[in-house]
Amino acid sequence: MPILPSSYTTPPWFYFNGHVETIVPSVFRKVLGVNYRREKIDTPDGDFLNLDWSSVGGDGLLLVSHGLEGDSQRHYARALVKLFNLQGMDVLVWNNRSCGGELNLQQVLYHHGSSQDLDTVVQHVLDKHRYSELFLAGISMGGAQTLNYLGKKGEEVPSILKKAAVYSTPVHLPSSAATLRRPGNKFYAEKFLRKLKKKMEAKGKQYPGLIDMELLPHVRNFDEFDTHYTAKLHGFVDAADFYEQASPHRSLEEISIPTLILNAANDPLLGRECFPMSIAQRSDKIFLEVPSRGGHTGFTVGGSEFNYAEYRLLEFLTDIQIPRPCKNKNT
Repeated sequence: MPILPSSYTTPPWFYFNGHVETIVPSVFRKVLGVNYRREKIDTPDGDFLNLDWSSVGGDGLLLVSHGLEGDSQRHYARALVKLFNLQGMDVLVWNNRSCGGELNLQQVLYHHGSSQDLDTVVQHVLDKHRYSELFLAGISMGGAQTLNYLGKKGEEVPSILKKAAVYSTPVHLPSSAATLRRPGNKFYAEKFLRKLKKKMEAKGKQYPGLIDMELLPHVRNFDEFDTHYTAKLHGFVDAADFYEQASPHRSLEEISIPTLILNAANDPLLGRECFPMSIAQRSDKIFLEVPSRGGHTGFTVGGSEFNYAEYRLLEFLTDIQIPRPCKNKNT
């Protein structure tokens, strides 16, 4: 029954709710001292993926999947790179199609269920590099991609892939999508929509006639955007079909390696079904940890360069125990 107790109690006192715990790190957190070497690889369908490497000569590799409209430069990715590099492990952050500063070639973009691109990256690592161990980490949407990849692979995961860990992850995409309809979450919905509309406009210019460019400025919410654009480009019927088909909850019980899901109870972007208690209770592979606080990709630890989620991923994946603050004093 791998439901784990959490040692994360409260963030600093001025992080007074899940929204503040989410927004402040997203806007203001900086992680310095990370340098990447970029590699471009081909995909089976004639596109490309940009991979950003931070190598320290380690025998093991951490492969990181970023969040929606993120990339390798996001603070949460850079922090994992820095923390794992300090422990002697190489890290690879792959950028989803159209992310990382370069528009992709094909008509498709990416989404929560794009596990085929993660599979391409894993296969590239196996073919070109000699690591003794491989670990997967995913943040938010990247966590959904990671879980989808593991669920679809089942017992056929590569033998060097030992463990995986995700956090702030929409395990049940329909309920997560529903949170963006809440009036209190309008900030997040509008922020993501602005970025996605801009990217869809670029894709429309790249492929004239592919999408309805006249409708795009009038799209008001994610249901409309995902019905008219995400679903159309990626072969789904509509938004509801996309949310269901791309949701990792459908194959969680097929995962065959130890996998940590770390989701905060006060995460404003996760619905109730994103906390798979019953699956974790009957699984010997899914480890669920649900701190009461943390927000979405927040988990701030006062006085520390790294957040609680990053420390936990290091501990779970590598069994390395390093000194870390477990509690935040109200100072």
